[in-house]
Amino acid sequence: MLLRVWIDKVSFFLCVVKVLILHQHFKSPQKGGAIRSYYLAKALVDHGIQAVVITGSNEKKYRSEVLDGIEVHHLPIAYENSFGFAKRSISFLIYIWKSIQLAKKIPDVSICYAISTPLTVGLAAIRLKSKFNLPYIFEVGDLWPDAPVQMGFVKNYFLSSILFRMERAIYKDADSIVALSQPIKEAIEKKISGKKIHILPNFADIDFYKPEIRNPALEEKYSVTGKFIVSYIGAIGVANGLDYLIECANASRKAKLPIHFILCGEGAMLNHLKSSAQKLKLKNISFTGFIDRNTVKEIMNITDSVFVCYKNVPILETGSPNKYFDALASGKLIITNFGGWIKDEIAKMQCGISVDPRHPTDFVKKIEPFLSDRKKLVLHQQASRKLAEEKYHRQKLSSQFADIFKKR
Repeated sequence: MLLRVWIDKVSFFLCVVKVLILHQHFKSPQKGGAIRSYYLAKALVDHGIQAVVITGSNEKKYRSEVLDGIEVHHLPIAYENSFGFAKRSISFLIYIWKSIQLAKKIPDVSICYAISTPLTVGLAAIRLKSKFNLPYIFEVGDLWPDAPVQMGFVKNYFLSSILFRMERAIYKDADSIVALSQPIKEAIEKKISGKKIHILPNFADIDFYKPEIRNPALEEKYSVTGKFIVSYIGAIGVANGLDYLIECANASRKAKLPIHFILCGEGAMLNHLKSSAQKLKLKNISFTGFIDRNTVKEIMNITDSVFVCYKNVPILETGSPNKYFDALASGKLIITNFGGWIKDEIAKMQCGISVDPRHPTDFVKKIEPFLSDRKKLVLHQQASRKLAEEKYHRQKLSSQFADIFKKR
């Protein structure tokens, strides 16, 4: 039996597998941002599978590189988090066309792995399958178009009908589907039956992010010495509902709590939030703009609690936000203002609290016990780290991802 297993493994590696990864928003650890697709590609390389990535870039010209064993092709396609719906859509369509043209020139590809959002990347995968008989696996990180429909970005009935038909067609043609959470898997199953769906959440990089003793020099650098720090690190868009965080900062000031809020990131709502903070004359909140991964680590060092914030829209409760997993790995108290699986998990594991999104005074009420009881805070922080190690360990999930391709 052992001999047979060994022979199967040798046969797999002799028959070289090459995976084409389509992801418009691929980021490297050096640049920061959401780097799930880098982790996935690196997992393939580490398990003897070739990984080729086609992504978009704000650079003027096409560029290719080999990054940690990953072949990466950067297509010149403008995209910013501040883009409106129409401008984003144009960027998505350009990516479809250019990625198909480039994919034709990449030899010996075994399978395509298409990562949403945007959902439209699935159209490129469908085209490559019909034209070159290239099977694809489709990853669903957010339920789209459900999200823009529920948030009111897509109001036209005929447009939404077209988008939902496109979604079903992409699911139907896929070799299999990867969902980032159980609720996403369940939602897909309601739309299409009989399809193999893997659950692969975001990773906690427990080797990079670790619980640390506060560095006084960093406290001084960010002017937060002696403060209880609540950080938000991520996109600052409409979906994130960060007006609520401004309200929490205002409520904390009125209650005279020694809390300082740090908002890290960029997006369409950043200037609006800055303006709101200025109008309220809030001195207990700072905006850093976009920060790289090493700076995120600095912010985590001085942070007591990480706020995972979303607009009060049901569909957003199904997601798997990167900031949650970085916070777990760093051993931080988690604060959420939405329902769903994360709310249930942090309650069960006793590593966080959920606050009422309609009443910022609920934040004040629920955070006060952690200000007065250091032991209570530390126990919750330790529970976060334990959850990261036991359930979301990057190395373990990387092996699970590679197995999807080995077992096809």
